Amino acid sequence: MRFIIIIIIPFLLNSQAQRPGIFFREDFKETPAEIPITQEHISNLNLEISLYGKGADVIKKSHHDEPYDDPYYVWSGLCKDNWAVTLKHKSKFVDLSNQAKVRWRSKQSGFRQLHIILKLSDGTWLISDVADSLSKDWRITEFNISDIKWMSFDINTISEIKWIENPDLSKVEEIGWTDLMKGGGSEACSRIDWVEVDGFSINK
Repeated sequence: MRFIIIIIIPFLLNSQAQRPGIFFREDFKETPAEIPITQEHISNLNLEISLYGKGADVIKKSHHDEPYDDPYYVWSGLCKDNWAVTLKHKSKFVDLSNQAKVRWRSKQSGFRQLHIILKLSDGTWLISDVADSLSKDWRITEFNISDIKWMSFDINTISEIKWIENPDLSKVEEIGWTDLMKGGGSEACSRIDWVEVDGFSINK
């Protein structure tokens, strides 16, 4: 029995060490609704927010007094053109190449499909093939990064370009989201309540 324990315990410890923990989580500050969302609305002091696209100037940090449990969320309904939002750690990159995950709580209306976007340390932008679609209520979605296929992404026009085979995700600078569409009010929009990323941190 003692011989078996000596063999199994190192194996389990090594297996656990290979799974990353939470790299960051952002729950937006519980402050009154405002346009546009800014750094002042970010609750995690280690994170910086960036807005991209011609529609980004009216991305809203939204909230309603009713219903009573309405969250404080990012809303695209007023955007007059394509838009994107990203978060980045001020002092670290993240390795998303090994059992990494992205989770968020979101609600989409109309035909909106909310995709993950990444900026790599070399300046390359990517957008995921998978997306979060229509939901009548808030829902938590978890994405396994290893299951995702990626296209290159034009951050200026907020549009996909071409498929990229096996991109190197070992050093990611920014992580965000877009639905590749302008807003259409409450009936055609995307909403993000919070976002969480699992990955190994790397010092810049």
